[in-house]
Amino acid sequence: MVFWNPWHGCTKISPGCKYCYVYRQDKMYGSSKSSSEAVKNRDFGLPMRRSRNGSYKIPAGSLVLTCLTSDFLLKEADEWREEAWEMIRNRPDCTFLFFTKRIDRFSGIMPDDWGDGYENVMIACSVENQAMADYRLPIFKSLPIRHRIIAAAPLIEKIDISAYLDKDIAEVDASGESGDDARICDYEWIVDIRRQCVEKDVPFFFHSTGAKLLKDGKLYRIKRKYQLSQAEKAGINFKTNYYEQTSNP
Repeated sequence: MVFWNPWHGCTKISPGCKYCYVYRQDKMYGSSKSSSEAVKNRDFGLPMRRSRNGSYKIPAGSLVLTCLTSDFLLKEADEWREEAWEMIRNRPDCTFLFFTKRIDRFSGIMPDDWGDGYENVMIACSVENQAMADYRLPIFKSLPIRHRIIAAAPLIEKIDISAYLDKDIAEVDASGESGDDARICDYEWIVDIRRQCVEKDVPFFFHSTGAKLLKDGKLYRIKRKYQLSQAEKAGINFKTNYYEQTSNP
């Protein structure tokens, strides 16, 4: 797994953005630039960079988590995106995954040769509450995308996404919110999403507990370094993790 952040910075557009980890990290590291200002990163060209021996710095077969410190569909990054798409096209040996809260922009900015979607691109549509699920997911389902993931994150209320689950959804991921100011995630919300997935035979992955998990009436405050492992220990994943299956054929 490789991280590629072609640009940095993002604007807050919905309730899930309230305690964005990018803003939190920028503040922690004393960044002199506003977290809402999009800037092109030094690693913009990473997918095409080579080592001294001529091999790509991102090895073939890698899963490339893309634009985790911004949104790949951010309007302020429109001038850079075509070049990013070109690099993605030129690395069909890698799988690129990006998460977005701006799926409503995609139809107007997809590449001219997108067709039914690039085989090496996975898009995860983030939904944090019922309102955002009901707004974003119908758009998401209508678009020509080969590999669709629903990311219920940061999950801040119980949601029903059963109407959007079918064979066109490769996986549903669920996570609580991170950070000291995180809103509580009720474990029953996670379990209920899993139930919906099992009923529709859609893979489910409990990715992270978040910082505050309510379970059986008790509030657990979970340190960042344990949030992924504690989710895994819950043992509620359903079917194979799609990330691993796709990036390691």
